[in-house]
Amino acid sequence: MSDFNPDHKLMVALERQAQSLLGIDSDYDAIIQAVQGDASGSTEGKIFVLIGEATHGTAEFYRIRAEITRRLIMEEGFDAIAVEADWPDAYRVNRYVLGQSDDMDADAALSDFERFPTWMWRNIEIQAFVEWLHHFNEENRGLKGGEGRKAQVGQPRPTEYPGFYGLDLYSMTTSMEAVLGYLDKIDPKEAEAARGRYACFGQFINDPQAYGYAIASGRWDSCEQEVITQLIRLQQKARVYMERDGIFAGNEYFSAQQNAELVKNAEEYYRALFRGRPNTWNLRDRHMFETLEKLAAHLGARLGRKARIVVWAHNSHLGNAAATQMGRRGEINIGQLVNDKYANKALRIGFSTSRGTVTAASDWDGPAETKAIREPLPGSYEEVFSRLEKKRFYIDLRGKNEAIGMLADERLQRAIGVIYRPETERMSHYFHTSLPRQFDFMIHIDETQALEPLPSFVHPRPGEMDETYPSGF
Repeated sequence: MSDFNPDHKLMVALERQAQSLLGIDSDYDAIIQAVQGDASGSTEGKIFVLIGEATHGTAEFYRIRAEITRRLIMEEGFDAIAVEADWPDAYRVNRYVLGQSDDMDADAALSDFERFPTWMWRNIEIQAFVEWLHHFNEENRGLKGGEGRKAQVGQPRPTEYPGFYGLDLYSMTTSMEAVLGYLDKIDPKEAEAARGRYACFGQFINDPQAYGYAIASGRWDSCEQEVITQLIRLQQKARVYMERDGIFAGNEYFSAQQNAELVKNAEEYYRALFRGRPNTWNLRDRHMFETLEKLAAHLGARLGRKARIVVWAHNSHLGNAAATQMGRRGEINIGQLVNDKYANKALRIGFSTSRGTVTAASDWDGPAETKAIREPLPGSYEEVFSRLEKKRFYIDLRGKNEAIGMLADERLQRAIGVIYRPETERMSHYFHTSLPRQFDFMIHIDETQALEPLPSFVHPRPGEMDETYPSGF
């Protein structure tokens, strides 16, 4: 490291502060300890652990995120994983990991992820984690009272097993189908009424983006009241429906209600789509935050204690937006909303990489490609980290020391979504942030490899182009 480098002092301090990742079981002990709090009670145990990713297509990010989550489930008794995916697609996975479906393996359980970008969830890293979670739950169901899971001090052992849930809101059509499917089984008369309400979407029922455009251009009347009415009807009959759920004891009703809520919020989202950012971004992240809270309340009521949930999403959703350029242009995100409401009951973990390859598309609805990641821009966090002798490490950003103090000065940070366009990288993939305000921990893997889609991967059916285009966060 040259003394003439303006970041020389920072890099010297970082070499002391950065903790190497050695590929051993104890690599993430500091993160687990931060989740636990301390024995004195001065630092509370965390109920939410938000684990990000700097790209949607990097194998190491998915793998490390899964490693940390496995430890949180096995050692700390976490109750769920909530991910940046649509509720109905993820709920099929949830049924599989809880032993409530006919799917024979994780590949089949993931097969509802048909919309672009399919590889985000249909990849070998997710497949391995879902299979592990299925077997973990299966083994623990064989132990009376769930002795295989750690009980929280002073609390009864859990009667629920960790599930897999979606937070996003792009599945308006699929969620309508899920609501109707639920009502067909439990209340056929109400199912008929629900079909009448959802028929309001007419020829746009399978094309929410076109629905939004038709509303914006004055060619179609809003279906806002119909979707609100449908949600209210479900809520009014909650007790009756939950009594009919049988062995699933309210879970299927809760899922149907979440789908109806998603339809309501998605309808608002697509009406707002043509007004642009930050309106649609904020609607989406607020929906994801509200879904997270509803999931926590549902699980908590069943467990008789506060539920503990791991959240997987892009850095841009889970880092505190108030610390970033996003916040200055009026955007909020899950990380900021969790921080504002839950403060020290949550932990935020980010990722970064400097070079290697990434799975991404060149255009929306385009095929998955293996793309080379450009060298980081001078002065960016990624460029500073790339100059360290350590190449796989994490930094605890919560303390007060020389390195953290210097990292607080705003720098560029790279964010690659499902679209990666190296030729416009500065404009489309970088933004300014203050790292210690954005995250509690940062994990840096200097050179990374592209995520591998499942062998059964096929070209997805078209998805809705949204406000994340062309970056795809």
